[in-house]
Amino acid sequence: MTQETYHKVIDRIYREVLPYHGRGKVADYIPALSEVDPRQYGIALETLDGATVAKGDASTCFSIQSISKVFTFAMVVRHLGEKIWESVGREPSGNPFNSLVQLEHEKGIPRNPFINAGALVITDRLIDIYPRPKEAILDFVRELCGNNDIYYDRRVAVSEREHADRNMALAYFMKSFGNIHNDVDTLIDVYCHQCSIAMNCIDLARSFKFLAHRGVNPIDGKRILTESQAKRLGAVMATCGFYDESGDFAFRVGLPGKSGVGGGIVAYLPGKLSIAVWSPELDSHGNSLMGIETLERFTTDISSSIF
Repeated sequence: MTQETYHKVIDRIYREVLPYHGRGKVADYIPALSEVDPRQYGIALETLDGATVAKGDASTCFSIQSISKVFTFAMVVRHLGEKIWESVGREPSGNPFNSLVQLEHEKGIPRNPFINAGALVITDRLIDIYPRPKEAILDFVRELCGNNDIYYDRRVAVSEREHADRNMALAYFMKSFGNIHNDVDTLIDVYCHQCSIAMNCIDLARSFKFLAHRGVNPIDGKRILTESQAKRLGAVMATCGFYDESGDFAFRVGLPGKSGVGGGIVAYLPGKLSIAVWSPELDSHGNSLMGIETLERFTTDISSSIF
């Protein structure tokens, strides 16, 4: 498809989905997120041949939250490889993203790296690998999107840290099983910062192009993951990237992707493109309601998905 065709598709979808404002609810368990204007909506598409299509609030920065789990997982798996699967599973959870019950049943081994417990294990291993983990995360994300002006939103990080009791409970519980190596306060600090990264849809779409390009960053030609690692990360995103709505997302959209409670969703079509959508109003599962609606219409309109 040409850039002009993508423009027409995105313009049409944007107009069709705008009336969905008000059907979801902004995340309120982190106070800093509850203050975000809910009537914001942006779409950005990046093709592997360098075309950019943007619409609406695509240049407005927002807290990426759990989308950051893809970045930290990539950082860890490139060092640990298959060994990471000794500490975290790769099956859909079917339970809320912060469930303690499931973690107890499975003796401290999280079901997958995208629920909170699994992401905490990944961040713990990242702390093992990188002497300055918070700086390393920013450097990695900046490299992926080719923008050095990416930072943590300090206000969101502090707000998240002040309301991190459940995540601390998860971390201490896993530490009792020997699955957390580092000091829990340090771990939670790094985790809250990674979730607070502020990006816009354009940079977010660009940062996922290395997955669409099978592990190679098309910006500089650098290989980030092996082709096998990129494939497997995409598989986990397709089955686990949307908490207990992952099956429905695969059914409706048909792309590997990841959501965050800040209202962002990023997905990609291997060999072709990546696309980011942001709308802060969430559905009952904690995913962007307008984001999922947008992506379902997008893969339908272009008649292409991974299925």
